[in-house]
Amino acid sequence: MLTTIEQLEAIYGLPHDRAVRKEIPFLNLDYQAMVRASPLVIVSSVGPDGMDGSPRGDTPGFVRIIDERTLAIPDRPGNNRIDTLRNIVLDSRISLLFIIPGIGETLRVNGRARISAEPELLESFSVNGKPARTVILVKVEAAYFHCSKAIVRSDLWNPEKYLDRSALPTAGAFHKRLNDGQFDAETYDREAPARVLNSLY
Repeated sequence: MLTTIEQLEAIYGLPHDRAVRKEIPFLNLDYQAMVRASPLVIVSSVGPDGMDGSPRGDTPGFVRIIDERTLAIPDRPGNNRIDTLRNIVLDSRISLLFIIPGIGETLRVNGRARISAEPELLESFSVNGKPARTVILVKVEAAYFHCSKAIVRSDLWNPEKYLDRSALPTAGAFHKRLNDGQFDAETYDREAPARVLNSLY
């Protein structure tokens, strides 16, 4: 097992100059363009009870650029576990990964987060007359674009590789197994499309 930085560097060497230079402590115009184009961001956080990585998605540009060092992410109705929000309250460190359909490059943003419930801010994120539950405000400390290798290797955007939904268990099936078979998976799955649409905001 590798246990030291020196052992790692003996295998990987030092990063290329380009890989170092593309990390900056703010969002330049190119990085801002990626944030505006992204309909999906993976939010990673850490707290005393563990780590969390949660997807946040909406129409492109749903993550608002306040300025080159500040982002605002609306929080919408979910399962009320609020794992990410619990972590932020106790440990402000946060990492974001912006993903853009059809694009190989992704954008990583690291920083510090706080949670706002200020009424005017929540209202400014309203969709269909429903304001955000809270807003995560992120102070950018580092921004870095990843090259396309991971996306190319995974062939992620190739529609010929998309799985048919029947290839995996349904959400109802997940719940049924987790509840030792004591769950009406068929009804749950049948009602799921309407339930999801009615609870998006």
